[in-house]
Amino acid sequence: MPLDTTDKKLLQLLQEDSTQTTKQLSAKLSLSVTAIYERIKKLEREGIISKYVALVDRNKVGRGFVVFCHLKLIQHTKEYLTKFEKEVTQLSEVLECYHVSGDYDYILKIYVANMEEYREFMVTKLTTLHHIGSTHSTFMIGEVKNTNIIAL
Repeated sequence: MPLDTTDKKLLQLLQEDSTQTTKQLSAKLSLSVTAIYERIKKLEREGIISKYVALVDRNKVGRGFVVFCHLKLIQHTKEYLTKFEKEVTQLSEVLECYHVSGDYDYILKIYVANMEEYREFMVTKLTTLHHIGSTHSTFMIGEVKNTNIIAL
């Protein structure tokens, strides 16, 4: 679905704050409330807007220790990939998991409270998954940029 200028502006506004009412959005875009409502529903139907979420401050909920774990599987068969992906999605500490090219097969973004909790996670959860060959952990020192807004 091609996006016109108004759709792009609407998406930008919703990405910045999805709690805005159709009335607020209509004032910002100089359109009727009905027109805004219909555009939003169209964007949802087309899957361009997939869901609405509340972004939680990880530090305030005790998950301020961020780890990027690079992981290799012992083999690259479809069975091993599928099994690993199914298992890793069940780990609540893993917020993101990407199948990547290069030296590693996957990169995981993990949120835990501290180093001790990360060690416990590694020992009792991650390393118990099937078909893991090796892992390499990198710890976040500081956050330079973190956004969910896609420029349109």
